[in-house]
Amino acid sequence: MVKKDPLAEKLNSDTYLGFDFGNKKIGLAVGQTTTSMASPLQTIRSISQKPNWELISQLIKQWQPSGLVVGISKQADGTDNPITPKMLKFCRQLEGRYNLPVFQIDEAFSTFEAKQMLFDDLKVSAGKLWDVQDQLAAQLILQSWLNQNKYDR
Repeated sequence: MVKKDPLAEKLNSDTYLGFDFGNKKIGLAVGQTTTSMASPLQTIRSISQKPNWELISQLIKQWQPSGLVVGISKQADGTDNPITPKMLKFCRQLEGRYNLPVFQIDEAFSTFEAKQMLFDDLKVSAGKLWDVQDQLAAQLILQSWLNQNKYDR
């Protein structure tokens, strides 16, 4: 169930949602172009290795983003890894379902970096780490996109 967030109601078209796609769960973050800041939002568990579209739809309705940002994972040499085709399919599905622009960004090491920050720096337990690492990875993905596009606005 999505809780109503009073902040979401005050924001306008400078809002973007970021996604860290995985087979078992998808991390979400929210950010604004006016502040160039992203924050972790939620981790959504997949249903039979498929995105929970009902929950994603609720969040998109709640936040009313101008666009969506999805991290795309590749091998070090730039070729696809086993999950890349699923990430690209997820991007197409987002665009088709919500008629919003979907921006893809290299997510190299975002989940690794999130785990390292949480476990090493913040001493988060392994059990809690599993629950929050994806939304922090989504925050890193969205923050990277906001930083790269800061001067294009």
